[in-house]
Amino acid sequence: MLDLAWPAAALLLPLPWLLRWLLPAASNRTAALQVAFLPRLQKLPVEATAQPMAGQRGRFALIWLLLVLACMRPQWLGDPLPISVSGRDMMIAVDLSGSMEYADMQLEGAIVDRLTLVKKLLGDFIAQRQGDRIGLILFGSNAYVQAPLTHDLNSVRVWLDEAFIGLAGRQTAIGNAVGLAVKRLTDEPAESRVLILITDGANNAGQINPLQAARLAATEHIRIFTIGVGAESALGSNATGMLAQGTDPSVELDEGTLTDIALATGGEYFRARDGESFNRIYQRIEQLEPALRDRQPRRQAEPLYPWPLGLALLLSLLLAAINLITHSNLIMHAKKGAP
Repeated sequence: MLDLAWPAAALLLPLPWLLRWLLPAASNRTAALQVAFLPRLQKLPVEATAQPMAGQRGRFALIWLLLVLACMRPQWLGDPLPISVSGRDMMIAVDLSGSMEYADMQLEGAIVDRLTLVKKLLGDFIAQRQGDRIGLILFGSNAYVQAPLTHDLNSVRVWLDEAFIGLAGRQTAIGNAVGLAVKRLTDEPAESRVLILITDGANNAGQINPLQAARLAATEHIRIFTIGVGAESALGSNATGMLAQGTDPSVELDEGTLTDIALATGGEYFRARDGESFNRIYQRIEQLEPALRDRQPRRQAEPLYPWPLGLALLLSLLLAAINLITHSNLIMHAKKGAP
């Protein structure tokens, strides 16, 4: 399908005629040129010395028409491209503090540490978010943006898999992570401002109070869903050297603050005790209302403007060559007839 990207450029069409009408006519003074064969040149017929004005104007008008057509950017639109009609802009903040190495979680019948479980199930969750933009924040003693908001979900998963305990420090700066997410989400559509915060501890580092950061997020209409990670009790022999078996390995988890952060922003707090509970949490998050994106179909556009532009250039060169040859022939003819 033929389309014009800049149809408003057609308004330039009458420009030469407007300038001719508005500007004063050029003076009729001629340069003093003395040549020996001037009398002979003056005796040549008028039609032999100049092109008809109507023909000249017609050629110039055609060149101008082609130039304006090129400015209108004609293009050929192909078949519609597949697009996502809905999606969400979502930042995910993952805790990399030292306590995330506790092996109190179960994954496919095996006992694993908390970060391993988060990587596996969060990676699967990210892979299902086709059409969404996902960003990744890693935090410990401080918070860092590992991946800005992007549709490249594979890269986000790779950066998540490459994260390790202590990469951002071994303490827990929840407030810094929330504040950084607010900064990144401020310019996004209000319907899609979502932060998923995953941690297993309490705020014990950073310069920002988590509840103050949550109130700031609420003023920016950013919903925060908090996930507290940790089993109810230590598991088997893996508790040796870390926690006594039967004790609560999540004693440092500040569920009260995480609940307050979620409630202050209109989100929810979830407790992740194992892989099954993680899956239920992600299913709940899947129920979020998507933010609508552009519904207009997009097509592969092949530009056609080089054709009228090239044709205008070719006609200009051809017209200049004809005029040059004509004048050269007239001068040579006049020289031959000079006494």
